[in-house]
Amino acid sequence: MQPLSHPSRRTFLGAGGGMIAVSSLLGAGTAAAATPEATATAIDDPHYHLAEVRLEDGFTHEGGYVAATRTALYTLEIRDGAIAAIHAADVVLDASVPRYSAGGALALPAFRDMHIHLDKTFYGGPWQAPLPRQGKTIMDMIAREEVLLPKLLPTSQERAEALIELLLSQGTTMVRSHCNIDPVSGLKSLEHLQAALQKNRDRFDCEIVAFPQHGLLHSKVEGLMREAMALGVDFVGGLDPTNVDGDMKASVDAMFAIALDHGKGVDIHIHETTPAGAEAIRYMVETVARTPELKGKLNLSHAFALATLPEAELDPLAERMAEHDVTVISTVPIGSLVMPLPRLREKGVTLMSGTDSVIDHWSPFGTGDMLEKANLLAQVYGGRDEFALTRALAIATGDVLPLDQDGNRAWPRPGDAAEFALADCSCSAEAVARRSPRVATFHKGRLVHGAVARA
Repeated sequence: MQPLSHPSRRTFLGAGGGMIAVSSLLGAGTAAAATPEATATAIDDPHYHLAEVRLEDGFTHEGGYVAATRTALYTLEIRDGAIAAIHAADVVLDASVPRYSAGGALALPAFRDMHIHLDKTFYGGPWQAPLPRQGKTIMDMIAREEVLLPKLLPTSQERAEALIELLLSQGTTMVRSHCNIDPVSGLKSLEHLQAALQKNRDRFDCEIVAFPQHGLLHSKVEGLMREAMALGVDFVGGLDPTNVDGDMKASVDAMFAIALDHGKGVDIHIHETTPAGAEAIRYMVETVARTPELKGKLNLSHAFALATLPEAELDPLAERMAEHDVTVISTVPIGSLVMPLPRLREKGVTLMSGTDSVIDHWSPFGTGDMLEKANLLAQVYGGRDEFALTRALAIATGDVLPLDQDGNRAWPRPGDAAEFALADCSCSAEAVARRSPRVATFHKGRLVHGAVARA
């Protein structure tokens, strides 16, 4: 199957992702002669076959190294949202079961974007770049947001829906979205986000973090945060307890108190790179250590202070984090600060990633593409060879990989949820290196974006 060129940024960021997917599929492999009438842009059949799906079979070695990835075509039998069976391409199947074709596209585990802001975005509206940030503190940015939010609220639901469509076009079916809880928007951002999610409930899963963007203590929103807990959010958020709230322990304690009172997890933005940032991380980890109810419920988003620690300080902290199931969620930043992600992984810390801001007043560069995060991980940490590229994919999929370390198929297996993206590429290493176009996305067995051929 010949690789396709990437769409232009205008097309990529537009609302026509589905049409891109259709044309990509129809231009490749066995679907080349298909007509629009021979394609399906939705599959609601509870039981069907998806033929000509490329799956990874193992590694080819040369001189002791992984030199290539072997693949072959299979038919996935999908029933009631799960992969019921994986059939060899030449097996004769029940002709009464509806049949579709992936046209030789590679199946990848569906992507998980575990740090994004669906509730406040410029996406879906006219182009708007952020104002200059030179010399601006986080408090200055919060002041800007207090002016901006009332302007965004009237269209925030529609923009969230457009952003969900973008994510689906990239193969992402699960996200964790932070949602502002602040004095300016009150609970309106949450209301609008939940309405957008309700419209997409059969296509897309989302965990919501109630996020006190203007400071839990600074903006006096503890009452609103507790109201949000009662409205079905999944996590208590927080933000830079020293730089924003001015009292690290009081801020962190208040955040944990809300979590404990409502039986929720915690996901805190911790950007601070001063010693106060490392002190806050240690304090939170030790709070979890002495509070069994919080084990496995602390997520540190960004956690930039970890990048400032010498190995002699980082290692025991990372081991403590692993012991108490503390997760680090990194956007894989590029620049002067390099997060010690391989070292954290080596010490047993669970890592996740997300695309964070997709075109908003913080950044204009978001693409909503989790393959971009896998690509960045490979570039930043030297993953240039076939094997390393396949391992980099884990940051985008919640550690689900097609092949294990020894090259045995780990995914998909019969019984797995039918959650996957179809990509126009030969293997996962190519997908990571080239950010290969996705042609279709499946969620719980349903085709939720793009197109496949009717076979």
